[in-house]
Amino acid sequence: MMWAAFQALFAAIRADRAAALLLLMSPVIYAGFYPSAYTDEVVSRAPVVVVDHDRTAASRNLIIKVSGAQQAEIVAYLPAAAEAENWMADGRAVAALIIPRGFGEEIARGTAGTVLLTGHGGYLLRASSALGGIGVALGQTGRDAAREQARAAGPPAPPALMLIPRPLFNTREGYGAAVFPGVAFVIIHQSLLLGLALLAGTAREQMGRGLRLTGAQLAGIALAAGVIGMLEVGWFVGMVFWWHDYPRAAAPLLDVVMGAILFVAATVAAALALASLFKTRERPLQLLLAVSLPLFFLAGLSWPAEATPTLLVIAARLFPTSSGLEMMVGLNQMGGSLKDYWPAALNLGLLTLLFGTVATWRWVSGKDVPPAS
Repeated sequence: MMWAAFQALFAAIRADRAAALLLLMSPVIYAGFYPSAYTDEVVSRAPVVVVDHDRTAASRNLIIKVSGAQQAEIVAYLPAAAEAENWMADGRAVAALIIPRGFGEEIARGTAGTVLLTGHGGYLLRASSALGGIGVALGQTGRDAAREQARAAGPPAPPALMLIPRPLFNTREGYGAAVFPGVAFVIIHQSLLLGLALLAGTAREQMGRGLRLTGAQLAGIALAAGVIGMLEVGWFVGMVFWWHDYPRAAAPLLDVVMGAILFVAATVAAALALASLFKTRERPLQLLLAVSLPLFFLAGLSWPAEATPTLLVIAARLFPTSSGLEMMVGLNQMGGSLKDYWPAALNLGLLTLLFGTVATWRWVSGKDVPPAS
């Protein structure tokens, strides 16, 4: 019975083009389509505004160096910091350089000059890249000042300290490497969720609301869906990330495989539980297609969990994507271990148990599906 149900799921996928597109082709299509927007990777010419209260040769020299940085482009010179905040609030700039009075005098005395850098929190990558470019310009200004002071002092002086930043995980500091490794697991989640719900709705249409499964049949379907999910994980982790040169394979292979099994198991259980609620094939697409973006935001990759309302953070743990993205990105991109992410692994295990129980109750116990509204 279990093996027959396993084979029946693949037969149903072959017979349903829409399901085949969702379960088999969408990961392939998105693997080429989604990263194409981030092929350039490195941010360049991010808009920056400057507020120069000092108006000395030192401040002008700093501004010239900032304007020559690849990451930043000065779009306006403003008279006050409040106007710079307004520009960033309106989205016209992602960072601001504010040079206070006395900057040139501090440089001339040989002390550290003080400036204020601020970035737009809604454009984290663009702002951080622009601020990084400004930081490079500040370093060049400091080294130039140190050389002038050493020349004026006469005796040789040791070279100015050069800071060499090295990013740990997103080594190319690009959009794609920061965003797509998390998006890939949202794609896997939505592929399984929509595909299985579509097949369940089709079966309900053909066989009526009285469709029931045995425990062995449900296990066979879950196993087949799990195989598809693991193949999709292998496709992204083993091929797509390598092709686009994204950070990958940082953790031991066994940890990555175990994490993938936990994520896929929770996703399949959730998909089977939700699939039991639909009696038509169109309804899952109508209700579930739009949740991809909220799921990604709630996962804490593009928006920090610390800045998210507590109730939303708690509610997000009911979705496999929240713990799954945290764990899989941590393992595959950041080199963590399962011990480091045991709360996420435990949450996925509990979700598998919860949704698996609901799916068994709905499909095996004889619980009727409510009429579609």
